Amino acid sequence: MPVLNPSARPVPLSPTLAINEAIARKRREGLPVLALGFGEAGVPIHPALTRELAGAAGRGAYGPVAGSAPLRAAAAGYWERRGLPTDPDLVVSGPGSKPLLFALMTAIGGEIAIPSPSWVSYAAQAAITRAGAVPVATPPGEGGVPNPALLADAVVRARAAGRAIRAVVVTLPDNPTGTLASEQTVRRLCAVAREHDLVIISDEIYRDLVHDPAARAVASPAEYAPERTVVTTALSKNLAAGGWRLGVARLPDARFGRELRERLLGIASELWSSAPAPMQHAAAFAFGEPPELVEHIDRSRRLHAAVTGAVADRFAEAGARVRAPEAAFYVYPDFGPFRERLREACGVRTGAELCGLLLERYGVGVLPASAFGEPAEALRMRVATSLLYGDTDEQRLAALTDPAPAALPWIAAGLDRLSEVLADLKTASGHALAPALAG
Repeated sequence: MPVLNPSARPVPLSPTLAINEAIARKRREGLPVLALGFGEAGVPIHPALTRELAGAAGRGAYGPVAGSAPLRAAAAGYWERRGLPTDPDLVVSGPGSKPLLFALMTAIGGEIAIPSPSWVSYAAQAAITRAGAVPVATPPGEGGVPNPALLADAVVRARAAGRAIRAVVVTLPDNPTGTLASEQTVRRLCAVAREHDLVIISDEIYRDLVHDPAARAVASPAEYAPERTVVTTALSKNLAAGGWRLGVARLPDARFGRELRERLLGIASELWSSAPAPMQHAAAFAFGEPPELVEHIDRSRRLHAAVTGAVADRFAEAGARVRAPEAAFYVYPDFGPFRERLREACGVRTGAELCGLLLERYGVGVLPASAFGEPAEALRMRVATSLLYGDTDEQRLAALTDPAPAALPWIAAGLDRLSEVLADLKTASGHALAPALAG
């Protein structure tokens, strides 16, 4: 029988996909579950998008590695409307932003600095490339962007030890915390990147899901360090088309950007050849931002804001420290103040143990902070709220159009179940958890 090379580094299943499978297993066992672990947008795909995809279903030929001209022009227009003038020739498409990020890491080379906490795949992809990731803590309340002073220190230390940090990833807005870094922090990070000659990869897949865009604008590093910033986005979050697997990258309009394009296209040509042609056609329509899709995204944003706010309130009522979410569909509560009580009554010492208790005892699926690069002992967790919107498209459409979606019976039932679980967790710990200071 063949034997795997023991020196080959195994790649575990992504925690976000693993929790989805764990929840599915619970459902198959007939147990009630509350699926709060998987970062899926949770709203139906707009009929106009499915119409465009169906109309292009007969396009079976390979296309240009970078993507079709209509798609690249539409993506360039999308960024232009956000204050980022873009040459369509510097747009590269791929089967989702995830493989584009991996190809970018491979093309740039060297170690990569990532926020701590950050989306699970940054560190995993850096490990697969064998370059490795260097986690850098984020400023308080500003997830997604490494603290600029700590980043500078990490780069200096790494280079003094003979290691090369060549790039930094930022996420604007952030997954897992649902927060948005300030313009000042982004400007400071860009200054550090210039000083230490770092490439910035700005993952802006949640950009269109800021809950109150009139009050909080996304400050892209491409505005302040355009010569060294790559921007990525996709259809999976704002338009809930995760299964369609179509993403785009915007490269710098500079010599570096054109050299990076050639490397990226070489890698892409060997990995995916070209993104699926029918998806490219539908994506070109989407990035053109017709009014019906703009309205659909606006409704999605309002729905995400209402339900994440309601979920955050339930955790706050239970005594967890939780910052009000600002974007996307994530809440990041912290049970750290009750560490001793949870340890004594429930044997919980780590975030993974706390999340395991929630899953096995209560059927609540969430992910521990350790999955996002935080220390094992952190009792924070990422709560993804979007699968509360309903089990059917009929329910999800009703949630999209209702002015008070958290009050809909099926969403309210999920919120009440969450409160029941948290209340029982208090009881299991011997006595109610005292209210914590606001985080």
